[in-house]
Amino acid sequence: MSPDLKLAKLVVAGVGLIGGSFALALKQSGRVGRVVGLGRTRASLERARALGVIDESADDAAAALAGADLVMLAMPVGQTGVVLGRIAPHLDAGTVVTDAGSTKQDVVAAARAVLGAAWTRFVPGHPIAGAEASGADAARADLFRGRKTVITAAPETDARAVALVTAAWEACGAEVRAMSAAEHDEVFAAVSHLPHLLAFALVHELAGQPNAATLFEYAAGGFRDFTRIASSHPEMWRDICLANRERLAAALDRYRGELGEIARMLAAGDAAGIERVFAEARAARNAWLARIETEERK
Repeated sequence: MSPDLKLAKLVVAGVGLIGGSFALALKQSGRVGRVVGLGRTRASLERARALGVIDESADDAAAALAGADLVMLAMPVGQTGVVLGRIAPHLDAGTVVTDAGSTKQDVVAAARAVLGAAWTRFVPGHPIAGAEASGADAARADLFRGRKTVITAAPETDARAVALVTAAWEACGAEVRAMSAAEHDEVFAAVSHLPHLLAFALVHELAGQPNAATLFEYAAGGFRDFTRIASSHPEMWRDICLANRERLAAALDRYRGELGEIARMLAAGDAAGIERVFAEARAARNAWLARIETEERK
């Protein structure tokens, strides 16, 4: 982490879990002087200020952005183009803009289209951290500590801007990785967007059953663990699924194929085949957990 990082003014658009945690982490690190919040509702901004997530709020983009070193966009990805359009005319020549969206190609396209000369100071990012809770009350300073953050800078992105955003995330305790926007969306369609879609779909399907009350009465730990992320913010995940729909649809098709194969085994009473799938899945998951534990011990 750069010891020289010092943000006199940080502007956060979207002061919920991710944006609020980013602000709190930088405050705790002593790397930011003042945090200004932008949001859709006065109530959310007032709550963030009461909690100490932001120091002040602004209704006027020009006033909020004057003298800003860094702007963090942390609202649902479907709002990215609109918010970029709102802030673009008011960016100072040295202001760096970044985001924390879970999809990247759509965000990059919006930034290219809207930011003009400021495009080279836009650094797309995605912290691989979160929770099913949302809003400023869910924000916490340690959310990103020990977690990865992916930066998907374009070849023409200003190196100083990339260095500043990298240093900011490192000040939050994150490990920064680089990836192309296309690779990012391919990877996270499989390991993040698909699991959320499946969790929402399963809970929705059970809730629509005539005996839903009985089903939920007897649901226990396994159901709770599998469906935890179905408590996530619906608007945010709607936007993510639509923004990455082509890659998500492909991941869903592959999953359907796997389910079809397991359905065939069930119909055939293929005990050996089912056990083989389960054993291979267990081994893959245990190997993944072992890698995580090794990384955490380093």
